[in-house]
Amino acid sequence: MIGGVATAGIPHAALVAERLNLPLVYVRSKPKDHGQGRQIEGKLDPGAKLVLIDDLLSTGGSVLKAAAAARQEGADVVGVAAIFSYQLPALTANFEAAKTKFVTLTNYTTLIQTAQAHGQIDADELALLHAWRKDPAHWQA
Repeated sequence: MIGGVATAGIPHAALVAERLNLPLVYVRSKPKDHGQGRQIEGKLDPGAKLVLIDDLLSTGGSVLKAAAAARQEGADVVGVAAIFSYQLPALTANFEAAKTKFVTLTNYTTLIQTAQAHGQIDADELALLHAWRKDPAHWQA
């Protein structure tokens, strides 16, 4: 099965599920506070092998909450796929702690290398981008 992480992961997950002819669910970061109070929409059978898809991984917090919710419902979360990763140290640590695999289509390193190769950033801007990545929570321009 394919699972989209609400909300940005849902359209990407829907595309993958359609292309692979697999069932789709989506997972919110927390249960709804109205209606039936669901956190997972769609039929998720216990034991189902599930790949979660999101658009962006920074620390992995939201997608790992989604993975925990799916596991609580009995799913076997095979891993997470995303389009982009900032490659923050917390990301790797959080996924290791959760014993969850992840892959991304591209990442921060590739982005800044490509921007530099195409003359979009200079050496000073490159230094700023590297400084930001070391500690984005406390970075100041």
